[in-house]
Order: sequence, then structure tokens, then C-alpha cells
Amino acid sequence: MDAVWMFSGQGAQKPGMGAGVADDPAAREVYECASEHFGFDVARTSLEASQEELNETKRAQACMVALSVGLARALEARGHEPSAVLGFSLGQVSALAVSGMLSLEETMRFAAFRAEAMSRAAANGAGAMCALLGADEEAAAKLCDACADGDVLVPANYNCPGQIVISGSEAAIARAEEAWKAEKKRCSRLATSGAFHSPLMQPAADELAAYLAQVEFSEARIPLVCNVDAQPLAAAAARQHLADHLTHPVRFAQSVAWLAEQGAHTFAEVGFGGVLSGLVRRIDKNLGRPVVASLEDVESYGE
Repeated sequence: MDAVWMFSGQGAQKPGMGAGVADDPAAREVYECASEHFGFDVARTSLEASQEELNETKRAQACMVALSVGLARALEARGHEPSAVLGFSLGQVSALAVSGMLSLEETMRFAAFRAEAMSRAAANGAGAMCALLGADEEAAAKLCDACADGDVLVPANYNCPGQIVISGSEAAIARAEEAWKAEKKRCSRLATSGAFHSPLMQPAADELAAYLAQVEFSEARIPLVCNVDAQPLAAAAARQHLADHLTHPVRFAQSVAWLAEQGAHTFAEVGFGGVLSGLVRRIDKNLGRPVVASLEDVESYGE
């Protein structure tokens, strides 16, 4: 099995990421399409926006999706193709375009609508996300039960052994952080503007479900392993799974493990941050994990 391409999620964005990628002929169309649908110059924003500006949901999602899909187009233009694709949270939107389930135009239209819906839900829900270091599924579930106190607090991302992200109201996250630190364990807030992959995103999920009812999906040309159930996504299930994606946990560790069982031995992170490469190392240190974050990485890919 050839390399799996993984697409980065929101939270890894940094000012200046992807410098020069939009100038590549294969990637330029991606940035132009993203700018048209998001309503601002995505290439310029990626280079010039401050960290605070980039952390805003709409800007972060536009820049991350454009970079991942742009890099994938640049790789394809040089004769490379993945055996499967896997997104991490927002990265699943990038995966739709690369898998062939949606056209570039449809992907960016969907990404812009999704970002707006999530921004509205985040503004009304006042939530946050936090990575628990040294956590397993049982410990994360117990912490959420103990610290919810009537608020929303749930496991949101199963990243890798020893790292699970929880999501919920600001107050509940603060209580969980205090309780986790009291056990002499470490945790880290994520650079997101809301409690993604939690019930606080239900208003956005409802909006997305209505939008997706009008969208036609093609069967994946390149298999796309879905965050919701860690299985290949079929066109008939895409609407439901993509709406559920906003309120259900990201099963990244399970997805990598399933792909490895199918024979995948290299997982290339196509996007910015190197976060997914680090998670793969902790899932199985024997798996290859190159990072493609720049045109220089594109040119050296596969060497």
C-alpha cells in the first residue's frame, strides 16, 4: 500500500505558513477558489495575518484547507498519488477534494459554509478545547463525568496513546484542567475559538445537515477514512457523517491503526504544523511519517 496522505486540522495555523505555495501553478487555482468562497484573499491572509487573526475560525479554516489541498495538487502535478486520505477534524474537508468526493469548487463552498456555521455556534456557545497528556479513554471519560457539573464536557479527539482532547464549556474545561493538574498531569489549551466535536456544535450540525441535503457526493476515487467511525466513507453516508462530524469525537488514532492493518506503512502529513506526524509516531513508531508543508517538501517528496 502506497502512502496515506493526512490533512492538518485547525489549531496548527501560524503566520507565514505555506509561503510561496500559492505561486505554484498547480496550487494557485486552489487559493483563488478559496478566496472567492471565503470572501478574502486567503494567500495574503496566510502570510500577513497575526496569530490572533488566524485563530478566528473562518480565517483559520480557509488558510488550512487551501494549504493542504494546494500542496496535494502540487504533489499530484508531479506524479504522486496517495493510496488513501485521512483528515484530522477540519482536514477531513481537505480530504473530500483530494479523494474526488467533491470538486474543488464544491469543497470550498462547503468549507466556507461550514466555517460560518461553526463560528456562529462558537460565538453562542462560549466553549474551549484542551489536550490531556497521559490520558487514556477511561481516564478522559471519568474526568469529563466528574467535572461537567451540568455543563457540556466530552472527549473530542482520540489523538494517540496518552493524548485525548476534551471539549466543552469554558467553565467545565477550566474545572477539568484544574482537576487534571491536581493529579500532577499536564494539559494544554488548543488554539480554537469554540468547543468543536461536542454537543455545543449541534446548531452548526443542524445547519450543515440542511446544506448537505442539496449536495451530491461522488464515490471516492481515493479511499477517504472518516473521522466519525474510522472506516472508508461511502457517498451514501457522506451527508450524515459530515454533519455528525461536528458533534462527534475525531477517531484519529483508530483511523491510523485501521489503515496500518490494511497495509499502510507511510503516513505523509500534507499541510502545516507537523502535529499529525507526531501523533503517528506515538501510535506506531515504525510507520513512516514525512511532512509536506512547503514547495521544497513537495519537490523532495518520495526521495
